[in-house]
Amino acid sequence: MTFYLRRITGLFFCFVIMINIYGLPPAEAGIISTNQEISIGAKVAEQLEKKHGLVDDAALQERITRIGTKLVAVSDRKDLKYSFKVLNSNDVNALAAPGGFVYIFKGLVDYMPSDEELAGVIGHELGHIVRRHSVKQIEKSLTVSVLFGVAFGDRGPVLQNLAQNAIMAGYSRKDEREADQQGFKHTYLAGYNPYSMLITMNKLDDLPDKGTYGLFSSHPEPESRVKLVQKYMKDAKITPQVITDGKKAEVVDNTWKLPAFTVSLDGYKPLYRAYFTAGALYLAAADPGFRSNRFSVTHTETGAIIYYKDQKIATLSHQDATARGQTLSELTSEFMSKLNEWPAKRQKVAG
Repeated sequence: MTFYLRRITGLFFCFVIMINIYGLPPAEAGIISTNQEISIGAKVAEQLEKKHGLVDDAALQERITRIGTKLVAVSDRKDLKYSFKVLNSNDVNALAAPGGFVYIFKGLVDYMPSDEELAGVIGHELGHIVRRHSVKQIEKSLTVSVLFGVAFGDRGPVLQNLAQNAIMAGYSRKDEREADQQGFKHTYLAGYNPYSMLITMNKLDDLPDKGTYGLFSSHPEPESRVKLVQKYMKDAKITPQVITDGKKAEVVDNTWKLPAFTVSLDGYKPLYRAYFTAGALYLAAADPGFRSNRFSVTHTETGAIIYYKDQKIATLSHQDATARGQTLSELTSEFMSKLNEWPAKRQKVAG
């Protein structure tokens, strides 16, 4: 017993000395090949699908795949055959397994029904795969395991457990911030609402009960993460901007602004409604033939929807009008008047 104890202690100190002198091999050293990464991810994917099952909705599965494919097309990693699927679970969650396997839980689709919100989530999860976050965690564990495994024998089962644990353990703050940055980049370059990441992050933070893995495996410092995404948007010169005092939210572009959003609609707070509108206007302004006479209004039983061509800009309700002491017709006219002013004012500032 004493002999083995001395042997273990000696090897441990040798290992510590090696770490101090040489450090752990970086993840870029490629301990895990792309094929191995895919194999590990495939096993995780198999377990997830066995546990939860897939939502039996071909249209929804196709929609998620379509969103994911658009994001992959602008990503920095196209060497994988990606898979995007919806798990039949009411959890509000999503996760990415190594090798290109991205899963959205049905509960999250119900909570974030728009393509823009889902693109923000998928773009973030794709970021983890692009930056190989789970793989790097596994490689760090393998570095230790291989050294001790060589000394003590069969390491196969140990390595497999370490791999599974690393995948489900979550990410560091640095990893999460990198995935946020990638998520913004993916949605922005793919042509989705550039405010998608802000809507996604804020809505997740609104949830009273958060899980312990996937999106919530590490959800640190939400305020600072939001500020970083806002910085990415500023660097990308995204306008109009949104300002809020916590109760009302306004879409502004220098001295120009729309009537403030002050009430919630269809589960969206004033801030989120302003984000949707600001982002939609940004996309509208990207139209080479952008001009004011392409804004239009469609009236519905519950309110009015303003479009730029086929791009929805804002939905206005009777509650919006009442909160401002106006009729819906008056509020809609005010919105349209402001929107008709915007192209000229925007061009004047740019000039």
